[in-house]
Amino acid sequence: MIANRSMPTSAVIPVLSYPDVEAASRWLCHVFGFEQRLIIGNHRHQLGFGDGAVVVTGSKKGEPIPEQAGSSLAVMVRVTDVDAHHKRAARHGAVILSPPDTFQYGERQYSCRDFAGHHWTCSQSIADVAPEDWGGVAVGNRAVSQ
Repeated sequence: MIANRSMPTSAVIPVLSYPDVEAASRWLCHVFGFEQRLIIGNHRHQLGFGDGAVVVTGSKKGEPIPEQAGSSLAVMVRVTDVDAHHKRAARHGAVILSPPDTFQYGERQYSCRDFAGHHWTCSQSIADVAPEDWGGVAVGNRAVSQ
């Protein structure tokens, strides 16, 4: 699997939606000991804890982001071949919310919903992209030293 400074190295990454991303990020760092890894605008923070990570997200209006509508929790899974993974998931009944797409931060991703309504994003690192190259803000050394 390609390493990408814009993506945590964890294989499974919970994505938690909060009405106030900044406050949630501060709280999780202060109370649970997470460390800020990457800030993406005012709608997404990546936090590290040991060798794991969590993504804290929301929207400007304090509502869940569209791929998580109706759910305050999603899971991101890093895979080695997102297109093959997408085909398998669709073939076996996952409801595809967004087909595979390539993003400027070096990831190719698709999103789906499982049989119980849980939201999943599957992500393949296709390039190592510095967060500053696409508008992210690396915090500390977690985003630069993988």
